[in-house]
Amino acid sequence: MTNIYQQILNSKVNRKKLLAILIDPEKVSIEQVKVLAIKIKKSPATHIFVGGSTFEGTHLDELIFVLKKEAQLPILIFPGHPCQISNAADGILFLSLLSGRNPEYLIEHHINSVEILVQSKLEIIPTGYLLIDGGKETAVQRVSQTKPIEKDNIELAYKTAKAGEFLGKKLIYLEAGSGANQHVSTEMIRYVAQNIEIPLIVGGGIRSMKMIQEVYEAGADLVVIGTAFENNNNLFSL
Repeated sequence: MTNIYQQILNSKVNRKKLLAILIDPEKVSIEQVKVLAIKIKKSPATHIFVGGSTFEGTHLDELIFVLKKEAQLPILIFPGHPCQISNAADGILFLSLLSGRNPEYLIEHHINSVEILVQSKLEIIPTGYLLIDGGKETAVQRVSQTKPIEKDNIELAYKTAKAGEFLGKKLIYLEAGSGANQHVSTEMIRYVAQNIEIPLIVGGGIRSMKMIQEVYEAGADLVVIGTAFENNNNLFSL
């Protein structure tokens, strides 16, 4: 697998928009993921993210092997905990929850994952993760015990994202949370995108092709779809 981050950077420079399907291993069996992988391959997806806020199962490696075989796309771990790291993937979004002040999600989990990552062949991509209020309490909020940034507090979102860039993060991820009532506002996306140099990922509450396009036009370089694809595997064929 070639350098995934460099591919994302190149896409940003060339204004090529990217799309990731987020698979929560807690919600799918190996049998189900075979069907999902085939549908993902037929979709516009360019990447697959795998992970969830509460998953502690034992079938992560097998699930990723199936996804890799059937979908043939770069697979990045989207970890909620060090136990979700799998060397079967191509890389990992090394997430730091910059919007919260819980030390576990700012640095502690990262320290606990060092030994695993040093021995792995995963491409490690430092990512500043910002939880934005999506109109309901999400799993990320419950598990991390942190409050999201208010949906209208564009200045705080921008400063947090910019601080992440200054700290050396290679990606900024604006997240409304799985199953959010609404996605991050286009106004917030636009302001953050215009004021950072690194690629911007946006996810949570995006349920249609129209919403995907709106988020792209606001400045997102990569859009993440999770719940919408879980609920409707034919989302992109409509």
